[in-house]
Amino acid sequence: MPDENHRAISELTLDDYRTNAEAFRDGTRDHDVSQNIDALLRHIEGKAPLRILDLGCGPGRDLKAFIARGHIAVGLDGAEPFVTMARAETGCEVLHQNLLELDLPAESFDGIFANAVLFHLPSREIADVLSRLHAALRPAGVLFCSNPRGDNQEGWSGARYGTWYDWPTWQRLLHSGGFMELEHYYRPPGLPREQQPWLASVWRKA
Repeated sequence: MPDENHRAISELTLDDYRTNAEAFRDGTRDHDVSQNIDALLRHIEGKAPLRILDLGCGPGRDLKAFIARGHIAVGLDGAEPFVTMARAETGCEVLHQNLLELDLPAESFDGIFANAVLFHLPSREIADVLSRLHAALRPAGVLFCSNPRGDNQEGWSGARYGTWYDWPTWQRLLHSGGFMELEHYYRPPGLPREQQPWLASVWRKA
């Protein structure tokens, strides 16, 4: 069970997304994360239709991208307005679950797309969540993660909680969780490193 303080942190972060759901949808609708979607899909050993979990799917933008590529996409979000939006926007199955209380069927996904979501977890909860994601992947399944990078700071940024991992720490966490590294890169592409705040990484279930 998650720590009660961590549960409260999670709910406060979700409250900010709940309150600002429409503004978030409008502000992120045109964000291009095709580089990240490509990174996940090219490492999955299998042919379409693949079964993909979009973890922290928000209003459903990336669910539509996976469907357009011929895959079966399942969304998951802890903010009720996003769950409603994503279901209406995509027609996909969208699970309403808090990341701290994931309840996913075992070995049911070829890939998990965790774009800008896992960094919201308190650092002491990340190992348990990674274990649940590992269990939900099929053998040799692939996990994609993208998080804002930093020097392992942890705390509040406005009304949302976050942990800003550096690469060695994130790499160690994923290896400890039973994942093998496939690739990592920084975003947005084509800029100097100091202008690339996002660390993306791709992992195979060992």
